[in-house]
Amino acid sequence: MSFGDPNNPYGQQQGQPYGQPQGQPGYGYPQQAPQGVPPQQGYGYPQQAQPGGYPGYPGGAMEMPGGVKAARVMLWVIVAFQIIGGIFSFVGAAAVNELGEGAPTADTAAMDFGAGMLVVLGILILLLAGLGVWLAASFKNGGSTTRVCAIVYGAFIVLGGIAQLPLGIVSIAVGVLIIVFVAKSDGAAWFNRPRY
Repeated sequence: MSFGDPNNPYGQQQGQPYGQPQGQPGYGYPQQAPQGVPPQQGYGYPQQAQPGGYPGYPGGAMEMPGGVKAARVMLWVIVAFQIIGGIFSFVGAAAVNELGEGAPTADTAAMDFGAGMLVVLGILILLLAGLGVWLAASFKNGGSTTRVCAIVYGAFIVLGGIAQLPLGIVSIAVGVLIIVFVAKSDGAAWFNRPRY
């Protein structure tokens, strides 16, 4: 069999399988990558782990999504306001207690009760602030438990905002945003990512 004219584009070229057009690799024949381009791994081939990162994430370690970062910043802001609110609650309890010292006996009991309620409220607010600090600090390495706690914490912020209406509208908005940002699919992917 003769291979014909090498300049004939319709003729069979030497070294090329029969029936294969010139310059086009056939099915089942491996393609060569251009010079200077590393070979690509296709579907079904194991991927090599990136140094210091996670397999399957291009460029190494997965970066915290913007919504999760925003939720963490909102948590820190809420915590700061809760600490200020707890301090005001204790100051208010002291002021009510001081006012109750010169009052008649019936009013003194009411003043003591009011001061005690303000102290309990201040302790509750500071406990919630402590939970917020733990949540915000654990966003970087936390798992699905941190995500669920952040959603529940956001719900408590919303309930607290409802109790403070009309001034609590900002708290309601921040609580809803925390819930949405953490519950979104990229937030779920962040909190469920593999840790090595």
